[in-house]
Amino acid sequence: MSRKSTVNFSNNVDLNQKLAKRRWKSQVGRFFFRMTLIASLLALLMLAYNILNRAFTTVAIEDTVNPTELSEIPLAELEKAELLLILGDYLSSNQLRILIFERILGAPREDWSDLNTQTLSAIIEVGQYPEDWGTMLVSELEPQQILALLGQGLSQELLVSIVEEKVVEERVVQVWTLTETVFNWQGIEAQVATLYPTTRLEFRFWLNTDFLMTAMHSQPELSGLRTAILGSLWLMTITAAFAFPVGVSAALYLEEYAADTPMNRIIQLNIANLAGVPSIIYGILGLIVFVRAMGFLTNGRTILSAGLTLGLLILPIIIISTQEAIRAVPTSLRQASYGMGATRWQMIYTVLFPKALPGILTGTILSLSRAFGETAPLIVVGSITRITADPQGPLSRFTAIPIQIYTWTAQPQDAFRSAAAAAILVLVVTLLVFNSVAIILRNRYS
Repeated sequence: MSRKSTVNFSNNVDLNQKLAKRRWKSQVGRFFFRMTLIASLLALLMLAYNILNRAFTTVAIEDTVNPTELSEIPLAELEKAELLLILGDYLSSNQLRILIFERILGAPREDWSDLNTQTLSAIIEVGQYPEDWGTMLVSELEPQQILALLGQGLSQELLVSIVEEKVVEERVVQVWTLTETVFNWQGIEAQVATLYPTTRLEFRFWLNTDFLMTAMHSQPELSGLRTAILGSLWLMTITAAFAFPVGVSAALYLEEYAADTPMNRIIQLNIANLAGVPSIIYGILGLIVFVRAMGFLTNGRTILSAGLTLGLLILPIIIISTQEAIRAVPTSLRQASYGMGATRWQMIYTVLFPKALPGILTGTILSLSRAFGETAPLIVVGSITRITADPQGPLSRFTAIPIQIYTWTAQPQDAFRSAAAAAILVLVVTLLVFNSVAIILRNRYS
């Protein structure tokens, strides 16, 4: 028969004091953890409030020209000839030429002077025009000739939008936030009746389809995010194409092939240190290595230069996350593969890499989400803050969503800050999608 010994600690003063001290430390730790969590949630809520407060606004809109003065019927129902007649009446010859560059050729503003020196046949292939026009410079075209080109090269819907933008020219003269709209609507109406009697009030959510599909503009109410979105997509494509294969290859070499030598230990230490270097330093490196080195390709300040710079930025993070994913693969799988007669490369290709791939992809996606939100390196390597032409390839000039947000928040007009709030929503949603994909991959293959 076994005997159970019991020990009574009720009279052990030292033990009770230690337990009380441990409980007190635990309570203090929980308190600070909860306070930190609450502070983080409050900061997140305040951020969301400020963004939504600016994205949902009431605006006072004024038309430079009343649409009823142009036609008795709605502009959308006018024929092409009537729309061209309106453009000829209200726009100068130079403004009409600019429409050719903007709408038919899609040329950026900095190229307009160059296009003025070329003949019409060398720069336009849209529509039919008399043969003798082919030898004329664009700057020599008469208004009627320009209108004929616009009529042949543009659709009726696009001509309507041009009339609304260039002639009717809606302007936001005052913006009220969502909070002001909810709690002071009567005061807003009274202010508009007194200060802006010719305007109309409109409740606007700045993040809409037109905002996503429209290029940058000098007027906030006409500005959109399309060019910045395309620029960011090009950047992420080049960044991933460079950083992923280089980072994974470097991690495989360091983990599976490199010997434990002082030189390799120094390389490993430097990789860890590079992961904490400020991003603007990578921008300076990209300016020297890529922008100036690629000066023979246009001016060097291209999507390719910026994408490679962001690739350098996230390369140490990809290497470290890939190494951790490789180390997480059980050693028994490696030994079993060798026991079946596999070579080292066969073991890596058939066993190690497939098992580590979910962790590698998770680290890569999180790294790309960091690169997607970077601003400082792009400013240094020459991102354009005012561009209306969509990027056509790796050698195009570019802008990106973070750069557009930075530019709009620096403008004096309140309407630009509302556009910036809408762009921030796009950026936040995109980053949440990146992080969600990483979490799903981690949980799916864990």
